[in-house]
Amino acid sequence: MEIKYLKLIKTIAEEGSLANSTEKLFLTQSALSHQLKDLELQLGFKVFFRTRNKWTLTEEGTELYKISNEVLESIEKGLSNIKQIRTGSKGFIKVSTECYSFYHGFPSFIQKMGLFHPEISVELIFEATHQPISKLLENEIDVAIVTSKPSHKDLWTIAFFEDEIFAIMHTENKMSHEKFIEATVFSNAHLIIHSYPLETVTVYEKLLKPNKVTPYKITAVPLTQVALEMIDANLGITCMPKWALKSFKLSENLIYRPIGRNGLKRKHYLVIRKLDKNKKYINDFISNFKEHFSVV
Repeated sequence: MEIKYLKLIKTIAEEGSLANSTEKLFLTQSALSHQLKDLELQLGFKVFFRTRNKWTLTEEGTELYKISNEVLESIEKGLSNIKQIRTGSKGFIKVSTECYSFYHGFPSFIQKMGLFHPEISVELIFEATHQPISKLLENEIDVAIVTSKPSHKDLWTIAFFEDEIFAIMHTENKMSHEKFIEATVFSNAHLIIHSYPLETVTVYEKLLKPNKVTPYKITAVPLTQVALEMIDANLGITCMPKWALKSFKLSENLIYRPIGRNGLKRKHYLVIRKLDKNKKYINDFISNFKEHFSVV
């Protein structure tokens, strides 16, 4: 059924007669009468009972009126969505990071975006973890979060956050007496990491690898809570920023030690494609992201 017939049924039903519908439909009474006759011939039943003062829907017409409302409302909503997309206020954003630890801050951020920007959908793409830049260039994600600024000509980078990595250990760990943990000390440590490859582990990439130091044992434990329980049992140490542990109940036996004399600090960068730089929903995401994570 053509859209014009749905508009015809809706308008006559709401205006009460054919004559009253001419202005809204921008057609003469004669043209509308012909449309209605054509429709009723196609359907094989009357849509309206006609009287001099009032046109009323037949039983079949009442069902058509309901359908007309639903279809026209759906079309209007769809066109509105398209308009929002074209003006850039609505969009779907896929995000990934180079490190699993950064996901700890995301649930509350996604909840906040849902409240204040329901027109923007945010999804975490865990499969792209450890390789967010290549996935960004392949258009599989829209936002990458990394700790090394990429130099690719098609990417745009914003520094938004700086944190410090600490060595976390049991108070009885043999390294606990150190004021700070030097690279060489790690050679005697059982280092608990979240996951391989080692190149994605900050303490390895920025401290151990440059100093050609390898811990005597490395264990990948993807669950932070389990890693913390192992440390509480004095079975090893891990290296993480303090903010990543805010949501966990920490044992009183755990202590933090700076890594290196000046601390192991890192900057976080938010990276997008330059082609997306002027999209409103991308900029709304970035503004909220920077506000949320700058105070993590």
